[in-house]
Amino acid sequence: MSVSLLSRNVARKLLFLQLLAVIAIGLLFYLKDPAWGASAFGGGLAAWLPNAVFMNFAWRHQVHTPSKGRLAWTFAIGEVLKVIASFTILVVALAGFKAVLLPLIVTWVSVLVVQILAPAVINNKG
Repeated sequence: MSVSLLSRNVARKLLFLQLLAVIAIGLLFYLKDPAWGASAFGGGLAAWLPNAVFMNFAWRHQVHTPSKGRLAWTFAIGEVLKVIASFTILVVALAGFKAVLLPLIVTWVSVLVVQILAPAVINNKG
C-alpha cells in the first residue's frame, strides 16, 4: 500500500473518530439539557470542521507535488486558516447563538485530544 493511500486511510479514520466523539459528547450533554447538547455540538464542530476542510484540501492538492519549501508554506498557511476558522466558529457559537460555555469548551478540547491521541492508536492497530 502506498504511503499516500495509507495517510488518506489514517486521516479518514481520524475524522470519523472525531465525529464520533462530537456525537457522543453532544448526546451526553443533550441528556442534561438540549441547549447544552447544541452547545457541545457547536464546540465539536469548531474543532472537526476545520480539520475536515484542511484534510480535503490536502487530498485534492496531493496530486500536485510542489517543491519542499512550497509544501511547508502551504501546510503552515493551512494550519493558520484552521485556527482562524476554529476561532471564528467558537465566537459565532458564543456570541451569535448564545451557546453554553462549559459544554462548548469541553467538547472542543475533547475533539482536539482525539486528534492528538487517535493517530497513535490507529497506527498501532494498523
